[in-house]
Amino acid sequence: KAMDVDLIHQGFARGLKANNGHIIFDAEVKKIDKINNNWKISTKTEPFASPIIINAAGAWCDDIAILAGCRPLGLKPKRRTVIIFESSEKINTSNWPVVIDIEDKFYFKSEAGKILASPADETDSLPCDAQPEEIDIALTVDRIENATNFKIKRIDHKWAGLRSFFPDRTPIVGEDPLIENFYWLAGQGGYGIQTSPGISKIIECLLTGKKWPNYLSDLSIHPETLLPNRN
Repeated sequence: KAMDVDLIHQGFARGLKANNGHIIFDAEVKKIDKINNNWKISTKTEPFASPIIINAAGAWCDDIAILAGCRPLGLKPKRRTVIIFESSEKINTSNWPVVIDIEDKFYFKSEAGKILASPADETDSLPCDAQPEEIDIALTVDRIENATNFKIKRIDHKWAGLRSFFPDRTPIVGEDPLIENFYWLAGQGGYGIQTSPGISKIIECLLTGKKWPNYLSDLSIHPETLLPNRN
């Protein structure tokens, strides 16, 4: 069964607020200083202070690290384009699996009674509010129509996002090797929402010293396999 990303995200936000957490919007980080083992973070709205930073800034993780005096890890943000359209055949797609081209040139799946599709693009990008390019939208339509019976007469929605990768395409979770109390949580690629429950448990164990879960060990996931300075 497909994961409902929006519903999961809303659930995480409700859980955070229920535990007295706060989500601060429009607070671009301008400066980070470490004073007496405490981080001082200046933003465009208000200052913050904390003994620990968890750098989960997505495509901006390297930028945040530089502000904190850490060495960037060489994360590569890559743009991914998505469109949603309605099938002209008026068929029920609710039980369809995800369909992925064997050469990874496109994929599509059912999405709330319509079809979500992508050209599976990975275009290098600077950290930004990514927008879909017309050429990538056209490629999506062309590839889907050539491989299927779909005739895409209208695109209902289109958007783009940035997926960030470490060179080995495995997430980075752990304390910076040189700067104490600066933790990385980065490089999830296109699987951030799928991996978020497991990765949050990993960072919890690293921060609190809790026992490493057996289910992670059974999957050959150990702290050293995710560290920023792993071999």
